[in-house]
Amino acid sequence: MIETSELHYRETIEVLNSVQPYHNEQDADSQHDPGQKRWFGQVLRFGLVGGLNTLVDLLILNILLLLFPTNSTPIILAYSALAYSLGAVNSFLLNKYWTFGFRQRTTWREVVRFIVTTLCGIGWSSIILWLASNALHPLLVNTTIWANASKVIAISGTALISYLGMSLWVFVNKARKEQTRLNAPVPAWGDAGTYPSCHSISVVLPAYNEEQVIANAVFTVLHVLNAWHLDFEVLVVNDGSTDRTGEIVAALADDHPGVRLITHPTNEGYGASLVSGFAAATKELTFFMDSDGQFDIRDLQKFFPLIDTYDAVIGYRIDRQDSWMRKLNAWGWKHLIGWVLDVHVRDVDCAFKLYRADFFHQSVLETRGAMINTEILYKMKRLGYSYTQIGVHHLPRTSGEATGAKLSVIIRAFRELFTYARKWHCEEQAVKSSYKFS
Repeated sequence: MIETSELHYRETIEVLNSVQPYHNEQDADSQHDPGQKRWFGQVLRFGLVGGLNTLVDLLILNILLLLFPTNSTPIILAYSALAYSLGAVNSFLLNKYWTFGFRQRTTWREVVRFIVTTLCGIGWSSIILWLASNALHPLLVNTTIWANASKVIAISGTALISYLGMSLWVFVNKARKEQTRLNAPVPAWGDAGTYPSCHSISVVLPAYNEEQVIANAVFTVLHVLNAWHLDFEVLVVNDGSTDRTGEIVAALADDHPGVRLITHPTNEGYGASLVSGFAAATKELTFFMDSDGQFDIRDLQKFFPLIDTYDAVIGYRIDRQDSWMRKLNAWGWKHLIGWVLDVHVRDVDCAFKLYRADFFHQSVLETRGAMINTEILYKMKRLGYSYTQIGVHHLPRTSGEATGAKLSVIIRAFRELFTYARKWHCEEQAVKSSYKFS
């Protein structure tokens, strides 16, 4: 098994060896095929889902007409709207997971966008249905016949609106959009919006059971930083993974001297991973980013112009791609540490931060769990270091499992917060007392 996996990743690494032309060739090839095929497949699937929805829609309409017969156009419009709405549930699920392949968890924004699109469809359908029914009603005496004929015309007229609304607004696959952006040629230093850096940089990637994404994460970092001609090293901290994360990174490190693997025999926690990475870093700047594929290393180019002015540049997630529960937890945690430690930032636990390495040489980090980001910012503030904040893109997780919401992780964070907050406040009081009596 080990030999097979190493062989597989060595073959993948050989593709990376010509890292500059790799992405350009991939982009050139992609222009000939996948775009048209994907669009044709989407339209075909959308048509099939639309056909099924039409059957559901008409079935509900006819059941209503059978149970509650009427010749009133307004009532038939209400029946139609109800049938359309119930069919929309089927449309949402099938189009989301099948037509557009949108695998991310459902968010309230997505539901609201779908409802707005559906309401637009209902409104447009009602307009067409009104016009069609008034034109056909004098010709067709049977209520059921003209209601169904009008409904078919209305469905045909709203299909385009529904498709465009869902494909361009509701089910926009951010993972695919961001992957396309990642595959684009990396802007060279000196291009618009980029700045040269005379600093060397250590990139710390904490990893726990990330076998499905770790190779791509390292490949992307190598590709981007090589294109920027930086003096860099990539430190992957394998925090006791039980999958093949360690052996994958080891294979990468064998072929790329700039990649180093740091291994914890057992899982010690997120903070412990960062502390090990910071301790092993040898460059002037230390940058860390999660290895789960939810950040784009290209956002780092916005940080370099600021690092000569500040001691740290910390990111905050734009349109955070997490569940509402994680967002609620983050909101509560942010306000709690603001109250307990007087640390006030937009997104304390955003795993995309750039530091001057001398801070880690002069400071002792004590926490080993999810409190680590809070501790760093608290001690920077206490020691007089400066930092600024900048927004970064946050992408949907495509594989693996987030550990930040685990109960054990949360309990450990609270325990470390109150244990070390008391300790640090006592240290502050001791320093103030020493100044008072000196």
